Formats: sequence, structure tokens, C-alpha cells
Amino acid sequence: MSTATPRWVMHLDMDAFYAAVEQRDAPTLRGRPVVVGAQPGGRGVVATCSYEARRFGIHSAMPINEAHRRCPDAVYLRPRMAHYLEVARQIRTVMAACAPVVEPISIDEAFLDVSGLGHLVGPPETIGRRIKEAIRAAVGLTASAGIGPNRLVAKIASDFGKPDGLIVVTPEQVLDFLGGQPVGVLRGVGRRTLPLLTRLGVHTVADLRGLSLTRLQAQLGPRAAASLYQQARGIASDRVGECAARKSLSKETTFGVDIADPQILRDTLRDLAAEIAAAARQEGIAGRTVTLKIRFCGFETHTRQRRLPQRSDDARTLVAAAWSLFEAGRWQGKPVRLIGLGIADLGSPGPVQPDLFDSAAERPADSERERRLTVAVERIHARFGAGALRRGM
Repeated sequence: MSTATPRWVMHLDMDAFYAAVEQRDAPTLRGRPVVVGAQPGGRGVVATCSYEARRFGIHSAMPINEAHRRCPDAVYLRPRMAHYLEVARQIRTVMAACAPVVEPISIDEAFLDVSGLGHLVGPPETIGRRIKEAIRAAVGLTASAGIGPNRLVAKIASDFGKPDGLIVVTPEQVLDFLGGQPVGVLRGVGRRTLPLLTRLGVHTVADLRGLSLTRLQAQLGPRAAASLYQQARGIASDRVGECAARKSLSKETTFGVDIADPQILRDTLRDLAAEIAAAARQEGIAGRTVTLKIRFCGFETHTRQRRLPQRSDDARTLVAAAWSLFEAGRWQGKPVRLIGLGIADLGSPGPVQPDLFDSAAERPADSERERRLTVAVERIHARFGAGALRRGM
């Protein structure tokens, strides 16, 4: 008889995080549709929105003017990334105090290994409730939690219970729980794979189980087939680890409709660069390699990289490099489905080394003054919102 401690993995996801923070900070916004992102009448997209706004069909990455058409009475706010990052830091502090192993995977979600807490706290339901209550007490926000024997089940369970949900799936319940889920919840089922599965009569995870591995391989190839075959049977990793030393930092946006307008694309890159720069400064890192990712219809995807003279955490530097990569790709006028920006070759921000022969080279004093100005702008954004002050790029 096995005496091994059962594996319990929790996936915790904050509910409509940016919008929820805004509703918390301004009680008059509670119960109203709130959209965080670009301002209507201009260009750009939705970053996130409250559940009240989602009832109008608004979702992340939707062009902001389409969101305004669907709900002109919503409250439209610019993101306050520095503020959201500070709230996320508080949430991670709570998680670290509640669970022995925490693995953040984005600003508003994480995996937690809660396997060893049964003797100290109680069953998984009690553990999940304790952690959710601790987060609510610390920051006044709700989170959805899924607990299961592995990462896959925990992630699907947290999504299934939104908002403010707590779903526990025992090993004996895994097959039944997954069976009724739409097949699109599985990793690797996207815009290209889903139509293929639909043509095969696969709509749910239970339907997928009805296909042999051989048939899946014939349709999807060996790697994708093996992954979906295992996921359909609830087989996935149960490993949760402390976040390893970061190798890169990236953000991307998928548009609701393909975008060809260069101004919208550049504005979107500007917003992504601002988020990456704020996150990099929060972690005390900077990047030397800038990566542009772009995807067109038909899943045609390209990546381009540029190496900077020195590591940078400056948003204007990042967006300038990314936009030069876009222009070099000669993609002007071609509708874009997804655009992303990232930095790699990370390390501590170093002093700028000016070119000795460049009369216009930035002096160290100028570099330090620029950094202080950037920090001051972010503090203003954190307190008053990004619309209070915006620098040219």
C-alpha cells in the first residue's frame, strides 16, 4: 500500500486583473463595464476588461473602437502598469507565505505546489479557500483557483470556475471532468488545429479520446498527436518550481481583426514596450537583444532580432529597435494578426558607453537623468493613470 503524499497542484489566476484593480481603487466603477487599454477615437486595442464589459462581447486584443461601438457607456482607462506590478508583488508575497513552492507564470497567475499542506491546513478545498481569502484580505481582489493532480487539470479547473471560483478535481474525477470540456481548452489546439479536429467530429475532450493515436498522428503529426493524446487522458506534468533565472521577457497582442494600419501597429508596440520596460525595472534587469514577433493570416509567423549596443530597460529604445525591424521586413500594408516584442540576453542595467567619436553621444550624466525621468513618469502613471502624462517615443 502506497504511503506517498498525493500530488496537488494549484493554478491561481486573478480575475480581470487590471480592470479589477481599477474598480477596487475607484468604488464608483464597481458594477460598471470597465475597459483598460487604448482610448476610443484613437488607435490601439483592449488590454483587459471587467466581467460587466465582457457581457457586451468585449475581449482582450479587440480594437478599441470596436469595443466602444459595442459598449459606448463603458469606462475606458489607460493601463497603469507600474501600479499593477506593485499589486502583483503584494499578491506574490501572500502566495509565498501560503505555499512552499510558487511558480509565477505571468503578472496575474501562478502555479503553487500545495501537496504537503494537507497535514497543516486541511483538504485541498480548505487550502484553496485559505489562499483566496488571504489574497482578498491583502489586496481586496478576487482570484480563481483550480486544484488537481497536475498542471493541466489545475489550469483548466481555474478557468472553468471563473470568476472567484474554486474547483478541486481529484485523480478519480479527472477523466469525467476533462471529458465534457470543449477540445479547445487543451494546449496546442488553436486556429489551425481546431478546424482539423472539428472535421474529424471532435468537439469535446471525450470525443478526442475516441480517436486512436495512429489517426491523430496521420492528421497532426507525431509530436502534436502525442501531446493531445496524453492531455485527453489527463496525463501532464505535476512539477512546480521556483521561477528559474529569467532568460527573456516578452509581451504580445493578438488582434480581434487583422490590422494593416501602421499607426495602430506602432502604438501597440509602444504599449508592449512600456509594459516590458516597467517589468524589467521591477526585476532590476535589462535586455540587449530585442525581438519582434509578427504573425499574419494563415499562421505565417516571423521573428526578427536586433542586438543593442548595451543592455536597455528604456521603452523608447525598445520600440525604436522593434519598429526598425518591422520596416526592414517590408511588411507595410500586410494585415497583421499578432504582434509581439521581447528582450533577451538579460542582465543588470549597465552604464551607457558613449561612442568616443560621436559628438552627439549621450553622456553618462544624460543617461542617469533619463533614468530618473523614466522612474518619475512611471510613479505618476501608478498614481494618476497613464493618461496623466505621456512621453513621445
